[in-house]
Amino acid sequence: MVSTDRILQNSARAVLVNFRSRKLKLAAAESCTGGLLTATLTEIPGSSDVVERGFVTYSNASKRELLGVPLSTLRKFGAVSRPTAVAMAKGVLKHSAADVSVAITGIAGPSGGSRHKPVGLVHIAAAARAGGLLHRELRFGNIGRRKVHRLSVLEALSMLQEVAASGARPRRGRPSG
Repeated sequence: MVSTDRILQNSARAVLVNFRSRKLKLAAAESCTGGLLTATLTEIPGSSDVVERGFVTYSNASKRELLGVPLSTLRKFGAVSRPTAVAMAKGVLKHSAADVSVAITGIAGPSGGSRHKPVGLVHIAAAARAGGLLHRELRFGNIGRRKVHRLSVLEALSMLQEVAASGARPRRGRPSG
């Protein structure tokens, strides 16, 4: 079992309660967080009626194969970019039965950064099948992998709430879970 702190647990619980009340399903694509968001949500009993699936797309190949991120996007902008995060979030919706998606890609460190893309840079995108798209670029700095992961998950949970509040609707014709 993945150990998470109370703030993460409470944020995840709030997402589940909100999505359950709206009959929404969610799915996630995670690169730099390696599944921590999905694990945080699924630690909570009863989460299966909201969490549709999670993709861990750590490599560029997996982003292309599982989510349909165009090779041209990865080549032009790189894996850690707004266009890639948005393509990941849209790809989740294409490859799942979720109503809302979230995607996280970044450089958790302690190495791997550059002058233009420093350690601690994270892009998160959230999308609703009914329309609505959010993107955030976060620059945490070189604060350590664990802190970058945790703060990214907290932001992703917040963005899921924002997208749900912006008018996300459940898919029609889907059996209730």
